[in-house]
Amino acid sequence: MSMNSIITVKQSHPYYPSRLLDLPDAPQEIYCLGNLEALKIPSLGIVGSRQASKEGMTTASYFANAVVDRGLLVISGLAEGIDSAAHLGALQARPLLSTIAVCGTSLDQCYPSKNQPLFKAIAQQSLLISEYPPGSVTKPYFFRQRNRLIAALSLGILVVEAAVRSGSMTTAKYANDLGREVFAIPNSIHQPQSMGCHQLIKEGAKLVGRPEDIFEELRFFEK
Repeated sequence: MSMNSIITVKQSHPYYPSRLLDLPDAPQEIYCLGNLEALKIPSLGIVGSRQASKEGMTTASYFANAVVDRGLLVISGLAEGIDSAAHLGALQARPLLSTIAVCGTSLDQCYPSKNQPLFKAIAQQSLLISEYPPGSVTKPYFFRQRNRLIAALSLGILVVEAAVRSGSMTTAKYANDLGREVFAIPNSIHQPQSMGCHQLIKEGAKLVGRPEDIFEELRFFEK
């Protein structure tokens, strides 16, 4: 990967997302690979379990497709499972400027490595971002830190499947603390990946059964 293709976007840069400034620890700069115009499109975060069910993967792709069809952009974290399904669903709906992947590594590497084709597709057709400069040695806490960027950049967060103790729940907490909408999809009580969503709904997240439930909250984007 060409290091020259990675763009540094400082807080003074016209494309630096103002929504990141809602964070008390907003990054002084972010690193971008792809089309910066994606940063100007209002977005919804879609997150969930790495050990997603087949139904969860289908649901994530379906909602991502519907969100992009309404003119928004899908943000997720490039992880296996729900994240990957959300990115793919967005790309299928609109190949160009449809999704942003917020990476928990620097952009001169891809994690997980099996997502290299997806990484390349997003770089070519939309945008990848990271707060870590090229050459950074990845630390486990980078992924938790990444989650706050997903929350800050988004109008709201949709949790498709999540265990009670998971990165997706952390993302939802960041979103709630930032005053973003939090949406959750209920599922079987016998499925561990549903328990986090059920917990969020008990705590006040908006129960979602169809894409229109999201658009009713984000009325500005209704057709």
